[in-house]
Amino acid sequence: MTDRELDAAGISDAALRAAYRHCRALNARHGRTYFLATRLLPVERRPAVHALYGFARWADDIVDSLDAGAGPEVRVRALARLQEELEEGLRRGGGQPVVRALADTARRYAIDRTHFRDFMAAMRSDLVVTAYPTYADLRAYMHGSAAVIGLEMLPVLGTVVPREEAAPYAAALGVAFQLSNFLRDVGEDLDRGRVYLPADLLAGHNVDRELLVWSRTTGRPDGRITAALREFEALTRGVYRAAMPGVDMLDPVARPCIRTAAVLYGGILDAVARDGYAVLHRRSMVPRRRRAVVAADGLVRVTAARLRARTVPGHRPPPSARALPSDASSPTPAVRSTEEVA
Repeated sequence: MTDRELDAAGISDAALRAAYRHCRALNARHGRTYFLATRLLPVERRPAVHALYGFARWADDIVDSLDAGAGPEVRVRALARLQEELEEGLRRGGGQPVVRALADTARRYAIDRTHFRDFMAAMRSDLVVTAYPTYADLRAYMHGSAAVIGLEMLPVLGTVVPREEAAPYAAALGVAFQLSNFLRDVGEDLDRGRVYLPADLLAGHNVDRELLVWSRTTGRPDGRITAALREFEALTRGVYRAAMPGVDMLDPVARPCIRTAAVLYGGILDAVARDGYAVLHRRSMVPRRRRAVVAADGLVRVTAARLRARTVPGHRPPPSARALPSDASSPTPAVRSTEEVA
């Protein structure tokens, strides 16, 4: 986190500044796509995004990246400790860096605390659920693992419509991002014992876990698997189409960030298709040149949006985006979100 970002956000407490810097480092290391897009946000809003994603990455690391020798009970206890720290942090502030920054962001932007609890429930689910019978079952899981991330972001991004109107689109875009990752990471998730592709979708192409394991183990492709992956890609593109109208509901100066993130995450689908749906055998990547072109386009868009904002009478950032003293006390009452419906 740069001093410029922290100063612009009105974050002056030394321990809190260090906490936000820690979250920024997590986001940069684990979420390169969204980290790049975040650079297009107004400078004062970036720390909040890093706090939200830094916390999510921290919890996800407990589930997926803890010492390989750690058994499920160790992960359960680690998540339970994080849940306790989260609840305490939301009540009183403080805690380990990711919790301290998250609690401060939740207070500044009046983010509904339920979103964080739903997210933690999804993380706990990952410790015991290894497959999803239907897409409806998967969507129920993704409410906590992905949709709520979009809902948490809305107060930071700001909207030009009532927030509840934009909420379903923000939730859907969070889901689209995660579906893209699920498609890219089929092989890696299988190594962890999980299959996120719905069982009924796979069965429609005569694919089951055993066939996926066989392909992963032998390195040999199978036309049935390719057909199932192609259908999952089409399903994911449909979620993107449903979500994208929500971009125009955001504060104009925030739109380039989200549009850029959508193009980059959507590029994962292009990369998978270009690689012949070989996700069980290698990780498909968006080429660096493509990332650079998209980022440059986003920079042009954000520059234009900021210039227009300066000339629009009465344009103001979201109320909670205007700096609050970093030692403010009790949390702002939460704003309830609508149901995710996309």
